Amino acid sequence: MSDAGPVGVVVMAYGTPRRPEDVDAYYTHVRRGRPPSAELLDDLARRYAAIGGGSPLARLTEAQAAAVAGALEVRAPGRFRVEVGYKHAPPFVEDAVERLLAAGAGRLVGLVLAPHYSAASVGEYLGRLRARAGELGGGAPVAAVEGWHLEPTYLAFLAHQVRRGLEGLPAATTVLFTAHSLPRRVVAAGDGYADRVRETAAAVAAEVGLARWAVAWQSAGRTPEPWLGPDLLTVLADLAGTGGVEGVLVCPCGFVSDHLEVLYDLDIEARARADELGLAFARTAVPNDDTRVLGALADRLVALAGD
Repeated sequence: MSDAGPVGVVVMAYGTPRRPEDVDAYYTHVRRGRPPSAELLDDLARRYAAIGGGSPLARLTEAQAAAVAGALEVRAPGRFRVEVGYKHAPPFVEDAVERLLAAGAGRLVGLVLAPHYSAASVGEYLGRLRARAGELGGGAPVAAVEGWHLEPTYLAFLAHQVRRGLEGLPAATTVLFTAHSLPRRVVAAGDGYADRVRETAAAVAAEVGLARWAVAWQSAGRTPEPWLGPDLLTVLADLAGTGGVEGVLVCPCGFVSDHLEVLYDLDIEARARADELGLAFARTAVPNDDTRVLGALADRLVALAGD
């Protein structure tokens, strides 16, 4: 395949079932082919019902991809073609690769909508992107944004949201920066994911001048093995037990759109726990289709695509 074609951009995200009848297949894919029990399915359906019947993730991801495409068109008219590929739901990452190569893309660039690189998360997306491009042949080169946890525009967005969130909370408020937990074995094997999350938190805390802040983990998988901690709900109880904390502001710095782990795990579950403990609670906004953040990511894609 000639390198003269458009640059194909694969914007990747986790994926979500679009209809109730898709939940079983989706959850089976998440569990790497192991069908979930009726109890697990019922629990997931309950959580979707609690946030209005379904996750907005697919709609928001498509809006994010459209914003990236728009920013790329401004920067390099006609040069880029953008497709969405999901990890656990159609259209899959591999489907996006196929569409772009069929459309004549001369090279591929990948962007995962998750700031913090881990081999077990972002690395898997990129591995699937490269594997499918290699299977289809043609010699199209592949590049990728490996991670963007210290992207200045993203840090500025988070700092602004933290400042806004603190305005309505007591002076004795602790800011908790959260990200999705991973199995401890991943970090024990040398993965730098946890360090990257802490780097994001520390950078925002320094920018805002926070005296009270910490990192907590959330949304651990329902598996027997140990996951990264401390868990957010445990941290809330610990803070309430000190007697010196009156409020908590959660900044979900590991997430860039509203979805189940934000709308249920934070807005419903964590808020209810804080209420039980007598802590004022608020959660900062995530970028969703913020044009500044997505424009900065578009700049990274342009740089990767080269001349």
